[in-house]
Formats: sequence, C-alpha cells, structure tokens
Amino acid sequence: MAHFIEAPVAFGHTRLSIIDLNERSNQPMHSLSGRYSIVFNGEIYNYQALKHDCEKAGIQLVTESDTEVLLTLYSIYGKQCLDKLNGFFAFAIYDRELEEVFVARDRLGIKPLVYYMDDTDFAFASELKALYAFGFEKELDKVSVFTYFKLNYIPAPATILKNFYKLEPGYHLTITWNKEKVHVEKNQWYQIPLNEEEAKKLTAHDYSQSQKVLKRFVRESVRKRLIADVPVGTFLSGGIDSSIIATIAKEEKEDIEAFTIGFPEYDHFDETSAARVVAKKAGLTHHEIPVRQKDLYESARQVLNHLDEPFGDSSMVNVNLLSKHVRTHVKVALSGDGGDELFGGYNKHSAEFRVRYPAFKEHMVGNLGPFWGILPNSRSGKLSNLVRQLNRFSDGFKLGPKDRYWRWAGIMNEEQANYLMKEAMLPREQRLSDDGHNYKKRKDFLLRFITKNGTLNETLLTDAQMVLANDMLFKVGQGSMIHNLEVRTPLLDHLIVQYAFKLPVMFKLNHTSKKKILTDAFSDKLPNEILNNPKKGFEVPLLEWFRGELKEDFKAAISDLDLIEHQGVFNPKSLEEIERKLYSNNPGDSATWAWAYLVFQSWYKNHMI
Repeated sequence: MAHFIEAPVAFGHTRLSIIDLNERSNQPMHSLSGRYSIVFNGEIYNYQALKHDCEKAGIQLVTESDTEVLLTLYSIYGKQCLDKLNGFFAFAIYDRELEEVFVARDRLGIKPLVYYMDDTDFAFASELKALYAFGFEKELDKVSVFTYFKLNYIPAPATILKNFYKLEPGYHLTITWNKEKVHVEKNQWYQIPLNEEEAKKLTAHDYSQSQKVLKRFVRESVRKRLIADVPVGTFLSGGIDSSIIATIAKEEKEDIEAFTIGFPEYDHFDETSAARVVAKKAGLTHHEIPVRQKDLYESARQVLNHLDEPFGDSSMVNVNLLSKHVRTHVKVALSGDGGDELFGGYNKHSAEFRVRYPAFKEHMVGNLGPFWGILPNSRSGKLSNLVRQLNRFSDGFKLGPKDRYWRWAGIMNEEQANYLMKEAMLPREQRLSDDGHNYKKRKDFLLRFITKNGTLNETLLTDAQMVLANDMLFKVGQGSMIHNLEVRTPLLDHLIVQYAFKLPVMFKLNHTSKKKILTDAFSDKLPNEILNNPKKGFEVPLLEWFRGELKEDFKAAISDLDLIEHQGVFNPKSLEEIERKLYSNNPGDSATWAWAYLVFQSWYKNHMI
C-alpha cells in the first residue's frame, strides 16, 4: 500500500492497475501545484474527452490516467466536476489551502465507500474491515440487526455498527476540523430522476423509436467500458441482460471472452445450455466452469471469512466462484447488472403489475393464501418454488403498494423478524421504543418514492435505490474484488438509467412479458431459445446444504446458548422454530433464514469477539 501522512490527514491506496499501468499513475497522487492530493477507486470512462477540456484550460497533464484527469477537474471546477463524470467511483481529495477533505461516491453506488464518524474522529475506506483496524469502539446497531434479517442486507447509510456508515449513492461529504472537533457536511449531488411527465407523453406509436434510442445508448455504454490497458472479458449467465452485453461486446471487440459457471449436480440452478447457445450465435470464445458441491462449499467458507458486515445474499458465493476463474484470464469483466431493476425483470415486478391490473387468475391466486401455505414450498425445486411464489403473491395481494413492496423485498416479514429478536422491535401493544421509531423512520425513507396512486416506475426506482445499490452491486463488488477483478456494468451508465425512467411502464411490463423493451430492442441479436426463457436466480442450493454439509454448523450455531445470551439479540425459541421448519416437509424460506443467521454469527465471531 502506498500512503502519505500530513497530520491530521492520512491517505493510503492499493492500486488495481487498469488504465495507464505506469507507476507514474500510482496513488495517492498529488497535483502539480501541490495543493491537492487524491485517492480514487473506480474508472472515469469519458476521461479522454475530459482530458482535452483540461488541456484547453491551459493545464498540461503528465500521465495517461483518469486519476490525474479527475484531480485536475476538481482543481478547476471544485465539487461541480462530479456532473461531468461518466463512470463509477469513490474518491477523496485533500485541499491543503482550504484545509478540507472532499469525499464522493458515484451516482448509483457501484463503488463502495464507508466511514466512521464521531465528534473527534473521521475515517473512510472501501471496506469496513479497514476501519476496524483503527480500533474504534464497535457497538451493534439493533435497528440494523432487525433490518438485516428483514431484508437480507443493510441499506445505506446504516451499517451493522453504530457510528459506522455507508455513504449513499450520489452523495458527497466535506470534512473540516479544528483542534477539538471534526465537522462533516453531507449533501446529495445526484438523484435518479423519475420523469413521469415524459413517460406520459409516450404512446404505443413511440415504442419502435424508443427501442432505437435504447440500443444506441447500450452500444455506446458497452464501447466505453471496453476501454482498458488490460484484457477484458464478460460474464454470461444465459439470461437476457448478460447475453445482450456479451453479444455487443463481441461486435465491438473481436477478442472478447465470455465466462459461465454451471451446476451439473443441480439442474434447477444451471444455465450453461442457454449461455452456450448465446455464445455460439455471437461467435464468442466461451469458457464453461462446472461447479461441484465441494466448490460451492469452499467458496461459501471464503465468503463467510471475507464479509465485514452481515450480508445474507447467498448468490455472492457464486459471484466469488465465477470471479476466481475469470481472474485467471482477464482483469476486467462486463456484467448485465441493472437490467432487472430498470426495466422490470424480477418476479416481484411482474407480481406487482398483476396486483395493479388483476384478471380472474390473479384474484383467485390472491384469495387462496391459506391453501398455498399448506402445500410444500421452497426454493430448491421447480414446483415447490412455484408454490412459494404463489404464496408470496397472495401474501401481498391485499396490501397497499408500500407495505406490499416491503413484504416482497425481504426474506422475512416484520412479524417473523420481530419474533426472531429477543426484544421486539415492533411490540404489539406497547409504545414504540427509540429503536422502533428509528426503524420506522428508516423504512419510511427507503419507501419514500412509492405513492398510493403512482405508477410501477416508483417501485422500479425504489429497487434501483435500495436493492440494486445495497444488495446486487455490493454482492458483485465484494465477490469480485476478493480476486482483484474489476466488474463493469454497462446497463448502469447514468444516461441509460435516466432514459429508462422516462419510459412508461407499458414499455417494460405487461401480463405476459418482463423487460419488454430491452428484450424487443435486441431480439434480432439473441437466440430464440432464450428470448422467452423464465428467469433463474443466481442461487445456491441452500436447503440441500443445511440438510447436508451445513447441518452440524447450523445446529452448533443455534445451540451456542452462551454466545446467544452474551449477544442479547436473539429469541432462542425462534431459532428452534427455524430448525423445525428447515427439516420439515414444508421448509418455505427457512434455508434463507438459516443462512442469514449463520452469516451473522460468523461475522460476529470474526469481528466482535
């Protein structure tokens, strides 16, 4: 790690060299005037055009790096330089003259930035474990614990610990200090615009033209993200989004290679056959990586040891495995992340559309809740997963849009999460505690975009702000950086994002289609076999694990009564109930709950004891 210390400021940086591999572009980097110093994580895709702007302003740059361009832009425009950037980033700049540090995160939260703050100290990093090294006091935030078990992750700005925070996407901080106190000012510099007025103007007659515009944006975005001084590859799952990105990447760069992991032991999770068809049509050099149970289990152990806060999305195990193999070939990979959130690709989006525009079938399914609850349901098989989805649909059918979203966005409902806690976050009859009030405030903030009479675009915006930033992008970022692999997300170019929220819902979803405009726009490039394929989640066989390799681990974790008593967090009876359900004929989502609990206890032992 390279570093500089100029009390009270200290910067450190470990570089993954992608653009301008010369040592002259290492960080921390200092301006020629000596006034500014920067540490920067990410890529600025339009840095070459911005470099010309710097030179027109009379400043001659000495490297070919985007880091120097960013530092120079800040010296010219200050905080307004953020509006000029196309890319993903988290950076800090020290201004010696003003004696302040400026910290910023990209529009969508692709790159992470966490910080610790109290009256006298401020520290920031890309990972919480770097902050832990300072020895700051660590105290559980019980609202975050409850939220974690509700959602399977902890949304920004909270973390699992008090006084430790995630900087939200599109926000920046200005830090100043005197001898006794640190002052931190936080401001939002970007918000995804929900342009419903523009969306209302578009009719079915505009659909064809909208496809052309979207195709142009996507191609330009892929082209920008292929710029690198190292080899670039692409993830290929066999789904619509990654297939589009891989196909365009091949058209733009002849030597692109595609990578797919498969699960020969688990047909329900395997997508290699679909990916193979896409690769053949596009003429891609295709690497298939067969993954066995022992590989998944080893990856799970690595993920558990890596996490610096509880994060229960088990598909990070797959991202970790895929990244490990991809990194042996390339340093940069493209992914299809973002397509589902922008264009309505998840089952919950289809379900929301059906609730809002119900036909006879939707009324029937919605009113048969008790029946679906009786039938065996789990994620581990096609039929049982269908029953699980029908059960969830009926669970939210009669709720309002905010409550329904909150129910479907999580792995538990509030009643289940409440039962898991030793002290109820939401007591039935007593007045709310301070923690209960704080939970409701956080929940209201996360759901602020959803209104009673708004369109489904509000749901998609909430997903982009909450799920995409805090779950999907965190998972890909953490799982790939374990192996020093940079993952770029073409569908999350902010120009595409802004365009997506100018489109009416009818361009994205109907009773029979998801991601309609994205699929139709690129249908000529994709094999017919995958155009109507049902979406598969990037999941791992949790239920099989907990009935096999992880059975003893889980039993030991819920039987460690000394630890549970010391934590003062969990209701032991609820853990026994999860165990009973897990090994019953109707496991439901209990394997997901068990994994969330195992992740929490692994994190606690690694970082709190």
